[in-house]
Amino acid sequence: MVLKVTDSPFSQEQVELLNRLLPTLSGVQKVWLSGYLSALSQAETTVAAGVQAASHANASGQVISKEVTVLFGSQSGNSQKLAKKLTGKLQEQGFSVTLSSMSDFKTNTLKKVQNLLVVVSTHGEGEPPDNAISFHEFLHSKRAPQLEGLRFSVLALGDTSYEFFCQTGKEFDKRLEELGGKRLTPRVDCDVDYDEQATSWINQVLAALGEASANQVAATSISGTATLIGTPTETEYSRSNPFQATVLENLNLNGRGSDKETRHLEISLEGSNLTYEPGDCLGIYAKNHPRLVSELIDAMGWKPEELVPIQKNGEERPLEEALTSHYEITVLTKPILEQAAKLVSGNGLQELLAEGREQELREYVRSRDLLDLVQDYNLKGVSAKDFVPILRKLPPRLYSISSSLQSYPDEVHLTIRKVQYEAHGRERYGVCSSYVADRLEAGETLPVFVQNNPNFKLPANPDTPLIMIGPGTGVAPFRAFLGEREELGAQGKTWLFYGDQHFSTDFLYQLDWQRWLKEGVLTRMDVAFSRDSSEKVYVQHRMLEKSKELYQWLQDGAHVYVCGDEKKMAHDVHAALIAILQQEGGLDAEEAVAYLKRLQQEKRYQRDVY
Repeated sequence: MVLKVTDSPFSQEQVELLNRLLPTLSGVQKVWLSGYLSALSQAETTVAAGVQAASHANASGQVISKEVTVLFGSQSGNSQKLAKKLTGKLQEQGFSVTLSSMSDFKTNTLKKVQNLLVVVSTHGEGEPPDNAISFHEFLHSKRAPQLEGLRFSVLALGDTSYEFFCQTGKEFDKRLEELGGKRLTPRVDCDVDYDEQATSWINQVLAALGEASANQVAATSISGTATLIGTPTETEYSRSNPFQATVLENLNLNGRGSDKETRHLEISLEGSNLTYEPGDCLGIYAKNHPRLVSELIDAMGWKPEELVPIQKNGEERPLEEALTSHYEITVLTKPILEQAAKLVSGNGLQELLAEGREQELREYVRSRDLLDLVQDYNLKGVSAKDFVPILRKLPPRLYSISSSLQSYPDEVHLTIRKVQYEAHGRERYGVCSSYVADRLEAGETLPVFVQNNPNFKLPANPDTPLIMIGPGTGVAPFRAFLGEREELGAQGKTWLFYGDQHFSTDFLYQLDWQRWLKEGVLTRMDVAFSRDSSEKVYVQHRMLEKSKELYQWLQDGAHVYVCGDEKKMAHDVHAALIAILQQEGGLDAEEAVAYLKRLQQEKRYQRDVY
């Protein structure tokens, strides 16, 4: 049978395509296609009916607003990525969506917002991410308006290994209610493995807004789109589907005699279609140290080959494999201790969790691992099948990328410092850093994905001056920055502040900096090697020594970038910038703080700190 244009509602081009396709189909394929088209038609009818019903007044006579504001506060990009996914889902359901970083949102329009969805992470010890600070302060100030007409919901991202888990999300949720807002759905607090909970929250929000049937919502997820079953699609590698990348080089950057070991990894991305920009991170799914896995199994009296679940769907793997590649065993969290306390009674763990012993609990969680827990509180005897499900999934480790894709097509470079120390009578190892340093050879593969970081990016104008502050491995993204600027022929001046312990053994990428200085890609460089002098000198000291020139660079429009340790270095650098603004700009303390906040809002002061 041959279709003709006059016989059908198809165009000439569609008829020609169908006439080429239909004769090639088998009987089974025709039946399958018929069923698929029928189901698709029914689904579209259901959606159309749902949208039509939702567009009318609800039972109480209240018209459902079609306008939604989605605000995100994000340090590393996860909240921003989820906010974009949420926006796409809302737009598919016919909503008019305003998507904005909290730092870009005009607070004087908040009073007009009827539907507000907040996606926000918590940074450091309970602090808002940099691009959420100004909005957080506004909401908690006397200038915040009453919001009786607001419906809102909060998705909070965090890490249960930190004491103030999801603190920023909790504060936004509480404050919006205090100002008169009503929750669309309850707040959801996500740990580092956030995909499933985030998907559930998005589905709840869509359902609460009355725009999707339960069946349609359940058929979608934050990580995928509906596709014809059996249709070949281009594979997209991501956090939930990492690419098995081949290691090209694995070199120690430190010289002989150094107290440190810093690995330079060169990894092939060939065939992955993965791309990145300077400032982005690479996520690695590493493996736990085999010695720790073995000691844990022995301490609990388990059998390495025993099958245990690794997924909620019931998938199982041998215990040794599960503890090596699927579960986190080096970091304790309060929720894990609470779950462990339910498994065995009378061992003192309940007492540690009691009210009034918060400081003792905080210290224990901070400095111990899972093997300490099972030995200190005599958990031997609990079966592996009962114990393993209380553990967190092994999260990926994120590292700032130290290469430019322009300079190294199909490659990505990382700078990873090995973590190894002794505590409580036992050797401790950084999960990924010790794996990379001790057990990963060139030619082997790593599961990786690219983590975009839109909050740590080069300025669009290549003539913009850059001030880069990155001691130790914090210098990694600046190697990427300068490699990119070299390839683009950027003319803007650049200034790097770098520090470590010893000039002779710890000067990471020294030859690269020297070449870029010679060629003019790097305009100037100031270094601080803290152990090469009687007094310890750090990058913030070099900044203060050059305060006059540094202030002039700021006045000339320079962008400031800081990468590295958040707990001390980033705070010291921030304080040095405030001191420079006071000393050279004649500002008082309050004005200097406001100056830096303005730089952050203008994206001229960006930090990648951890």
